[in-house]
Order: sequence, then structure tokens, then C-alpha cells
Amino acid sequence: MSCSNHHPFDFSNRVALVTGGSRGIGRALTERLAGGGARVFFCGTNTDLGHRAADEINQRLPAGNPPTTFLAANVADFEACNRMISDIFKEAGRLDFLVNNAGITRDNLLMRLKESDWDEVMAVNLKGCFNCARAAARGMLKQRYGRLLFLSSVIGLMGNAGQANYAAAKAGIIGLARSLAKELASRNITSNIIAPGYIQTDMTAALDEKTKNEISSAIPLGRLGSSDDVANAALFLLSPLADYITGQVLQVDGGMLTA
Repeated sequence: MSCSNHHPFDFSNRVALVTGGSRGIGRALTERLAGGGARVFFCGTNTDLGHRAADEINQRLPAGNPPTTFLAANVADFEACNRMISDIFKEAGRLDFLVNNAGITRDNLLMRLKESDWDEVMAVNLKGCFNCARAAARGMLKQRYGRLLFLSSVIGLMGNAGQANYAAAKAGIIGLARSLAKELASRNITSNIIAPGYIQTDMTAALDEKTKNEISSAIPLGRLGSSDDVANAALFLLSPLADYITGQVLQVDGGMLTA
């Protein structure tokens, strides 16, 4: 089954799941995929926020576009991911795109980092990707088509003081996604990674102006990125334009990390 030939970002007849889709980058991508005609499911742990986001997105959708649906699920829970993705296949008949976006931070310097800080970040940020990818791959292998997209971070490429847990999880995502690229390619399933830099989200909103200015001055393009900057890259990697791209890390960081 292929998308309409009219436009590479026409996602009619595609079904997507975005984890952590209630806010930030996940919300932007959920909106853009839904606006492009996809049947989008997104999950999160805050049910009030999730249902509100779904209502807002559905109110703005063009007439005739399929509805967007919020599913309450914690990606760190293996069985919850299996149930969620099984339900999507039952309701929509297929799953074409899985965007592993859900993530949390528990920042602290190593000597102050609690075991629970390490375990929670690993459970959501890394194990969550495994849980969802494993559940989604079964149906994608049968339909001989799928697009896996993983949100890592430039922090996973360069490390950062006070974020050893986050950096380790985000680096682990790259190893996971590249391994799946090799395992699944023969069934026309690609697996790619986006590594955002500093993006204006709830996570960065807590920073003071001095810190934001220091960060901006270290970015060659001179500004923090927007959620739409990341969503644009994601739409490209999910579109037919990227059919021959797999196992790649696309940095969306304004030139901050150049190697």
C-alpha cells in the first residue's frame, strides 16, 4: 500500500503511533501527521492532558481527515505497550509509523544521582523504545512495511554534566535503532534516529534567560529550535522521500554539534 502520489507529505491511508504525544515535539508531530491525513494514535501518562490535546487537534483537522486518538499508557510497561499496539491493529487494521518520542529527565551530578533517577530514565527513555518497537514490529513484518523513528538527543552523542542517565539512555537508543535497521530492512521497514539539540519545550522553558542566552550563543544558527523544526525532519524520514534511508542519525540542532 503506498501513499498518494500527489504529495510526499500526504499521509492518507497511513496509521501512526506517537509516544509522548501530548506536548512538545510529540504534540507537534501528532498534529502534523494528522493534518497530513494520517490516522494518528498518541499515548501518554497524563490522561487529562492527553484527552485535551486530542480534542484540540481534532477540532482543527480538515474535514474528512481521520480522528486522532489519545491512549493512556506508560511506555515503560512492557505489557501495556503490547496491549496498546494490539488495540491499534484491531481498530485501524495496520500500523505504518511508530515514533518513539516519550522521554523524561531526572538530572543530577553522578554523586547525587539516585538509583531511582537512573532506573526511571532508563525505563521510559530506552526500555520504552524497545517495548514499543518490539510490539509494533510483528505487524509491520507481516504487512512488509513500516517506519520506526526514534527521538534521541545531541546529549546522547556528546554527553553532558549532570545528565549521565539521560545521555546514556539517548546513546542507547541509537544502538537499538541501528540494530533494528539491519534486522528489519529486508521487510521494507526502516529505522532512523533524530537527535534534537536545544528545543523550546516544557523542558527548556524552566531555564532562566541567562542560561537560554548562553545556549543560543553556542548554536551557530543563534537560536533554540522549535518543535516544528524537529517535526519537519520527522515528516521527511517518514515520507517516501526517505525510502532508501535507514540506520541514520539526523541532528536537528542548529549546527551546535558538528564533528
